Amino acid sequence: MADGTRSLRGGSPASSPVLGGRGRAAVASSPPGHGFRRVTLTKPTFCHYCTDFIWGLAGYQCEVCNFMSHEKCLKNVKIPCSCIAPSLVRVPVAHCFGPPGHYKRKFCTVCRKSLESPAFRCEVCELHVHTDCILFACSDCRQCHQDGHQGHDTYHHHWREGNLSSGARCEVCKKTCGSSEVLSGMRCEWCGILAHAACYIIVTPECTFGRLRNMILPPSCVQLLSRNFSKLHCFRISENLQTEPDEDDDVDGSTQGSAKDVQISTDSSKQTLKIFDGNDAVKRNQFRLISIPRIAKNEEVVEAALRAYYINDDQQEYELQTFTQQALLSDDVINRNDAAEDSNLGSVFRESVPEAWIIRAKPKDEEVIRIYPAWLKVGMAYVSLRVNKDSTTQTVIKEVLPLLGRQMESLQNFKLVEVLMGSKQVQRMVLENQEPILNRLKDIRKTSIRQMNQTRFYIVENSKSIVRVNLFVGGLPPQLSLEEYTNILKDELAIKTNVVSVSHVYQAQGAVVLKISCFSEAERIYMLVKDTTVNDKPLNAVVIPEVMASKIPQNCCPLLVFVNPKSGGLKGRDLLYSFRKLLNPHQVFELTNGGPLPGFHTFSKVPSFRVLVCGGDGTVGWVLGALEEIRHKLVCSEPSVAILPLGTGNDLGRVLRWGAGYSGEDPYSILVSVDEADDVLMDRWTILLDAEEPAEGAENGVAEPEPPKIVQMNNYCGLGIDAELSLDFHHAREEEPGKFNSRFHNKGVYVKVGLQKISHTRNLHRDIKLQVDQHEVELPSIEGLIFINIPSWGSGADLWGSESDNRFEKPRIDDGLLEVVGVTGVVHMGQVQGGFRSGIRIAQGSYFRVTLLKPIPVQVDGEPWIQAPGQIIISAAGPKVHMLKKSKQKQKKTGSLREMRVDSMSVSEGGR
Repeated sequence: MADGTRSLRGGSPASSPVLGGRGRAAVASSPPGHGFRRVTLTKPTFCHYCTDFIWGLAGYQCEVCNFMSHEKCLKNVKIPCSCIAPSLVRVPVAHCFGPPGHYKRKFCTVCRKSLESPAFRCEVCELHVHTDCILFACSDCRQCHQDGHQGHDTYHHHWREGNLSSGARCEVCKKTCGSSEVLSGMRCEWCGILAHAACYIIVTPECTFGRLRNMILPPSCVQLLSRNFSKLHCFRISENLQTEPDEDDDVDGSTQGSAKDVQISTDSSKQTLKIFDGNDAVKRNQFRLISIPRIAKNEEVVEAALRAYYINDDQQEYELQTFTQQALLSDDVINRNDAAEDSNLGSVFRESVPEAWIIRAKPKDEEVIRIYPAWLKVGMAYVSLRVNKDSTTQTVIKEVLPLLGRQMESLQNFKLVEVLMGSKQVQRMVLENQEPILNRLKDIRKTSIRQMNQTRFYIVENSKSIVRVNLFVGGLPPQLSLEEYTNILKDELAIKTNVVSVSHVYQAQGAVVLKISCFSEAERIYMLVKDTTVNDKPLNAVVIPEVMASKIPQNCCPLLVFVNPKSGGLKGRDLLYSFRKLLNPHQVFELTNGGPLPGFHTFSKVPSFRVLVCGGDGTVGWVLGALEEIRHKLVCSEPSVAILPLGTGNDLGRVLRWGAGYSGEDPYSILVSVDEADDVLMDRWTILLDAEEPAEGAENGVAEPEPPKIVQMNNYCGLGIDAELSLDFHHAREEEPGKFNSRFHNKGVYVKVGLQKISHTRNLHRDIKLQVDQHEVELPSIEGLIFINIPSWGSGADLWGSESDNRFEKPRIDDGLLEVVGVTGVVHMGQVQGGFRSGIRIAQGSYFRVTLLKPIPVQVDGEPWIQAPGQIIISAAGPKVHMLKKSKQKQKKTGSLREMRVDSMSVSEGGR
């Protein structure tokens, strides 16, 4: 790579292009895009380049982006100014902003100031931005899938500046590169490599995805055509957590962000002006406030207005117009002390009301534009072309093709596409062949000069694009035929069968996957599903990406992550955010948004993958049950499953060494542990519930008995007092669900309901009969009967006990046997929980028949109910399930784990 290329690449905050053409003349004498001026320091200040304290009373500050620097560091500054950041983006990808929140010790990427007020963060990358800066953030998010516009099989580091921990160390020089005082240091958002701003340019550009490379679903293997869908829809992020306005109602950051400026500029020698940047800002009432001296030259006001909109162009090319009369401001000096001198302007310049102005670009007879060839993956990023009033789209294409070596090809094979790189949406529009280019530029600037700074023109080859959107629709009645599902969709959603077809049917789950060949129809169906119910059950829709299994590297075993955001005191939401950034967001699924089936369908063609379930034992059982039902449709029919315990008991997580519960461990170290985990087998059991009498509450016993029901068991099944306590807890949680958001509170409620039952006596042995492996078993005097599959019960208690017994084999989770244990009451259960006693060993076997003589509480893996009299049959459920058991290998410290994220070889070549 040429030296000139490298220096330009080093100025990009993200994966940058190899820029062609000359740089900006106005920037030639200063670091990339900055306009530094000497300022007097009135409070402790740190340099954004070297992060050291700036001693003395003078420093150098960029007038546009607030970059602070020592005088000695100015010549070394490589980080570009926010005003030119859009021009350095390699592939424009919009951000996915979550709800506004408070983020301590974080800094805005645009203005570089700390986030003291509510701010936005991207759910996919590490971008943080103020509400009033969000419009100026460039579309430089991670490219997580192919969208049919620009594809790349080789991935470069995706650099993001700042917001590193103060202990972060540079991979090149091994010195500290993070800071809690300023926005400094660089991090690759794929592999996690850390480096100084001066060091990262010598790192080899290719990214290998670091330590987690075998777990990450490569973006080149994922395709998602999502023109009409927001980023929230593409990454299946629940909209009920979002509080930000829509794209069409952009945050009025001007008024919010300007309140601070109003307070700052209380100096009587200065005044505050409202500045609009075009007709769009006027329509939305989105303005920026600037503070200027009461006596100021027109050029100074224009320059201040351009800086407010992060534009570093020559101020001679712009002018101010009054907001009301739209008259040109022609006087050289604006005299605000005596505003009444000009009768036309006097009504506007009142002391109590900020004056409103619109900044306009002066008309030009010709100018130079950049044309980006969309098909190039390496090499020149753009060509510069001079256009005049006679230039049209067709003439531009005719002049550009020879510059790109395509002069022999027909003009009809190409089109010119205008791309607006907004922070929340990348919009594309094909220009008509005869459209005058200068008029188009004039219209864009008239709408918004900020948008002009974020607009590019791409020359694109004409190709017949195939529109294919996959939409998962769940909540339909189960066990119907393809024709019946199609008729329901026609009746309820009025689908157009010429562009919509059913590609997959999941009868047992009542779900279908639609293949849609029209963007507008896909969006219409998606929005309509939200308000549609079938048989009083609401439907749900999820946008599904297409995984191209043939492109997955041979040694890659992607991790499919399921997170229950309601588990573990809402810790699941934080884990969702962390895993989306550490992995590809397309491999992270939120279980409250369609359940596990969309995830398994997405990975159905992946030859080898693993699963991580973040939730309680009930969540794990839900996912394992879905896997059992769909495994015959998976290429990898037996994926291994790891657990991140978020529930209250977490017994299965304890047995597999994943711990008693998640308590804020580093999500990266969790992924490393999953990668190093051992594969073990575990039995699963099928429980057939066949009631012989009507359900409790039936009038006069006329109602029919409940139909046989089948449930799956992973951990244990309890009858009697154990299930009764679970049922009381379940009822308490249903009455006040908001209180049950911590393990400590949940266990306190268990203790409370247990104490209420302590004096109750239930002769369970008289109400049930037990048969083990075709043999009748006489029950002792007990109040609870428990079938256990794993050596952990009731939050880690050893119910079976560790004493040797010649009558039974030593229990294992893969021995094909269940252990049957009895408890005599609440006191006995408490003693087992405290480790003072174990349960009463009754039997061990592989086939069980329990006869209920009266209604009895039953619970399976924590889910309780009252079971009517009848038969309960417990037997092995098909093949054993593959689980991941955390390795006994001693984990390294978190700091060392973070360093493991990068291969040492990543800098060995770059340093040569």
